[in-house]
Amino acid sequence: MGSVRLYFRYLGVSIRSQMQYRASFVMSAIGQFLLTGAEFLALWALFDRFGTLEGWSLAEVALLYGMANVAFALADGFSRGFDTFFRQVKSGDFDRLLLRPRSTALQVAASEIQLMRVGRLLQGGAVLLWSLTALDVPWTPDRLGLLLAAVLGGACLFVGLFVIQATAAFWTTEGLELMNTLTYGGVETAQYPIAIYADGFRLFFTFVVPLACLNYFPALAITGHPDPLGSPPWLPWVSPLVGVLFLVVCLQIWRVGVRHYTSTGS
Repeated sequence: MGSVRLYFRYLGVSIRSQMQYRASFVMSAIGQFLLTGAEFLALWALFDRFGTLEGWSLAEVALLYGMANVAFALADGFSRGFDTFFRQVKSGDFDRLLLRPRSTALQVAASEIQLMRVGRLLQGGAVLLWSLTALDVPWTPDRLGLLLAAVLGGACLFVGLFVIQATAAFWTTEGLELMNTLTYGGVETAQYPIAIYADGFRLFFTFVVPLACLNYFPALAITGHPDPLGSPPWLPWVSPLVGVLFLVVCLQIWRVGVRHYTSTGS
């Protein structure tokens, strides 16, 4: 609980500092909202032209889109420090974090909190709310609970990917642009049903980077859409836990990286 309180102290300091330039914050948030909104317009144009995508309607795909973008916005906003961590390795500033009696992962996550990501959060949330009203399904407590669990599990998964990206900097001392194919590219992938992809691509995003477990499978249970992959009916209800387990594994890999850290000596 002490670590949680410390994180919120970091959060409060970050909010106060970013609110010193409110116009800049508002413009950045609006820019994020419009940029991600343009992506959904492209999705809408696709369905306006073809009607459905492998049997999925616009409202059903909008559910996938909203879940993926809300989860990513939460992860990107509250763990942004991992994305820029390589700078601390190159400068030797990570030494100071090691001297403090707190988790290094907590300190890195809280070192940079991006409030402007609220633009993506609001845009993804707006699409998600629209899909909830457009879908012809009864919104029972179990469906709403599964939706919330899937979004939180997805946020854990994206945080885990940022952790892996940061861990690689212990050996490379640079940020790996390749990881963007799994973070930002993962959001793009998760916006569509995993069943439309080729077998190898689908297996990778189910068993290696399990994005399918955090939005596709829960969406099947929420919408009642049949799964052409033949997944068992119980899978969507436990799949959100995969995101939490993925983050736990990534944090263990982070600890291995910390043990191999070599200071710059400056």
